[in-house]
Amino acid sequence: MRLTRLFTASVFVLALATAAHGQRTPNASLVRERVRSYRSANQARIVAELVSLLALPNVASDTAAIRQNADTLLAMLRRRGISARLLEAPGNLPVVFGELKVAGARRTIVLYSHYDGQPVDTTNWATPPWRPTLRDKPIEAGGRVIDFPAGLRAEFADEWRIYARSASDDKAPIVAMLSALDALRAAGIPPTVNIKFFFEGGEEAGSPNLRQLLIQHKSLLAADAWIFSDGPVHQSRKMQVVFGVRGSYGVEMTVYGPSRALHSGHYGNWAANPAAMIASLLASMRDPDGKILVAGFYDDVTPVSDADRRAIASVPNSDAELRNELSLGATEGGGARLAERIMLPALNIRGIRTGHVGDLASNTIHTDARASIDFRLVPAQTPERIRELVEAHVRAQGYHIVRGEPTSEERRSNARVIRLQWEGGYPALRTDMDLPVSRAVISAVEGSIGGPVIRVPILGGSLPMAFFQETLGVPLIIVPIVNHDNNQHAANENLRIRNLWDGIEVMAGVMTGMRF
Repeated sequence: MRLTRLFTASVFVLALATAAHGQRTPNASLVRERVRSYRSANQARIVAELVSLLALPNVASDTAAIRQNADTLLAMLRRRGISARLLEAPGNLPVVFGELKVAGARRTIVLYSHYDGQPVDTTNWATPPWRPTLRDKPIEAGGRVIDFPAGLRAEFADEWRIYARSASDDKAPIVAMLSALDALRAAGIPPTVNIKFFFEGGEEAGSPNLRQLLIQHKSLLAADAWIFSDGPVHQSRKMQVVFGVRGSYGVEMTVYGPSRALHSGHYGNWAANPAAMIASLLASMRDPDGKILVAGFYDDVTPVSDADRRAIASVPNSDAELRNELSLGATEGGGARLAERIMLPALNIRGIRTGHVGDLASNTIHTDARASIDFRLVPAQTPERIRELVEAHVRAQGYHIVRGEPTSEERRSNARVIRLQWEGGYPALRTDMDLPVSRAVISAVEGSIGGPVIRVPILGGSLPMAFFQETLGVPLIIVPIVNHDNNQHAANENLRIRNLWDGIEVMAGVMTGMRF
C-alpha cells in the first residue's frame, strides 16, 4: 500500500512539474546530480526489484513462464502510473507495452528491451540460473558469494556482480529505465518527450511473427525514434551509442552415415563416417582465419564508408587487454581490430554433436552427426540470399539436401545426405549517425555521463531491428548499459552493479535531454 501511494504521489508531482515547466529542457548536470542522489538512497529497493524479476524463469519455449514475466512487467509499469497492456499476434510471444504521455511534449520515443532469456544448461552454472546470487567480484577472478545487503539504506559496491539468467541480457535495462523514471519523479523533473515502452518476450527465440505484430499495432507504436537497450557497453567500460546491428540467420545441419552404429575396426575406412563428413563440410565453408568460403557470400556486402572508418578509428582499442583477459594467443583476421571485424559478416559454429569423448568414447562409426551454425549478416545481405548460396555450396560438396528425416531409400540412393533446418532470420540494419535524432541521442547520453561517448557504426551482436525499420520507418538507435564481460548467452551470466547505476543515469538523460 505504501509503495502504491508513493507512485501515485509521484505521478501527481510529475503532472505538476510538467505543467509548470512545459518543454523547458532540464540542465543535464542537475538531472545527473538528482538522479544519482535518488539512486544512492534507494540502492536496496532498485536491486530488490531486479532480483525479483530475475527469479522468474524466462526461456521463450516455456510459454507459461513468459506469461508470468509479462504479467509481472505489466504490474511494474502500472505501479508507476503508466498505461500498460499486452500486445499479441498469432504465433508471437507477448509484448508488454506501456505509454507515458507528457504534457507539452512534441516528440515521442519508444524504449525497447526484451525480457526473455537464452536457454540454460544448469550443469554449467556455479549457482542456479534463476536464483539471483551476489558475488563480490567476477567468478573468474575468484568472486565469492555474499549476502544481499539488508535495509532500505543498504549500499552495493560498484564491482559486485549479480549472477542470474538475463541479469544483463536483457532485464537490467528494464529496471534501469523504470528506476530512472522513479528518480526523475522524486526530483520533480519531467521528461521532455512522450515515452512508450516495448518489452519483447521472444527476442532470444528469433522474434517469431514480430513483423505481423508490428503491422497490427502500427498506429499505437508510432514514434519519432526507438531507443534499444540491448548488448554491452564498450570493452573499455565506456558508454557507447550504436547505430546498427548485424543480421542473424541460423541452420541445423545433420549428415548421415550407416543406418546402425558400426565397429570402427571392422568397417572403418569403408563405411562413411558422419563425424568426419561434418568436419570436412564445415572446413569447406570457413577458413582458419574466419573468412567465409561460400562462393558469392561477400558479393552483397556494402563497403565500409569513410565515415565508418573515422568512427572505428575513434573507438578505444582494447584488443590487447581483451586478448589477455580471454587467454587468446592470437585472433582471427590477421590481427585486425575487433571494431573492424564486426563490420564484416561471420560464420559461427555453435556446436557439433556426434558420438562421445573421454570415458564414454567408443570405437564406433555413428549413424549421424549434427552441427549448428549461425551467420552474422551485414547491411545489404538478406537471409534469403544467404540460404541460396549456402545450399549451392553444400550441393557442390556432393550432398543431397532433405528437409525432414531421410528415408532409407534416400540414404541408399545418395552418397551423401544432409538435412538442413533453417531458422527464422533477419537482415542487418544501419541508422545514419548524422541524423538530427542521432545527434540528439549522443548529446543526451553525453550529458548524462558528463563527457564524450563512443560512437559505433554497428554492434557485433544481432537484434530484429530490421523488422521495426521495415514496418514503422523510424530511426533506431542502441544505447547499451551492461558490462562487456557479462557472459551473455552463456553460463554464469552476470551484471556489474556499477553498470546498473550508470544505466539509470543514462536512461534519465535520454528521457530529459533529447532535443531534435
